[in-house]
Amino acid sequence: MDLMLLFKAAVMGLVEGATEFLPVSSTGHLILAGDWLGFDEYRGAGTFEVFIQLGAILAVVWMYRAKIFGVFRAAPTSPQARRLILNIAIAFVPAALLGFLVHDWIKERLFDPVVVAWALVVGGFVILAIERWHKPFHTETVDDIRPRSALWVGLAQILSLIPGTSRSGSTIMGGLAVGLSRVAATEFSFFLAIPIMFAASFYDLFKALDTLTAADAPVFAVGFVVSFVSALVVIRALIRFVSTNTFVPFAWYRIIFGAILLVIYWNAG
Repeated sequence: MDLMLLFKAAVMGLVEGATEFLPVSSTGHLILAGDWLGFDEYRGAGTFEVFIQLGAILAVVWMYRAKIFGVFRAAPTSPQARRLILNIAIAFVPAALLGFLVHDWIKERLFDPVVVAWALVVGGFVILAIERWHKPFHTETVDDIRPRSALWVGLAQILSLIPGTSRSGSTIMGGLAVGLSRVAATEFSFFLAIPIMFAASFYDLFKALDTLTAADAPVFAVGFVVSFVSALVVIRALIRFVSTNTFVPFAWYRIIFGAILLVIYWNAG
């Protein structure tokens, strides 16, 4: 067993779990971490990165299991539960449809550290702008979201197809821009992540199924577990943070980190 490979898998799992639900781009950080660790040389790297996303998204399912199962149980009789399901479906469609059509092109052309760096910087300035000029909050909880607002969040999620933009960042900022409270926007981003990430992950895994072997199991297991645990910690911390704080610190992190990366890769090029 290659202990160094297992260590790298653990680091990649930590990066995924720690960044998936923050507005800083997990895909961008995974591209950079894989490049710096040399994990890209591992033949199953691409499939591994898809697999550890399942660990992160299962953390959301576990964290909100009572809410999720309660909504489905109540759906036959509760208009509020049916509206939440409808809102998630509405927000899911735009990015899912476009992502299916251009998935391979994005993988081939945009999964590049320089693209990630620019997306981090630009996204940081977008967060600063939205935090300064967003509409007053009129939707306090995820149960109060209207279908029109859900559609705008879904359209904003399309931007996350660009590596480095951040799925969480685009959906949360989209929510803030249409008047959702920070907690409502963040929780809706969590719930929206469940179908979009499951769909993307299983699509990629299905295409790569014939490349996996039993020897990959320990590597995948380590990354999955670390991703799940770290995501649980971050989800709890993020909800506490946004209840009393803005997303401005994440914006400046993106801008500074992205600028450093541009200098590094510009010089390297």
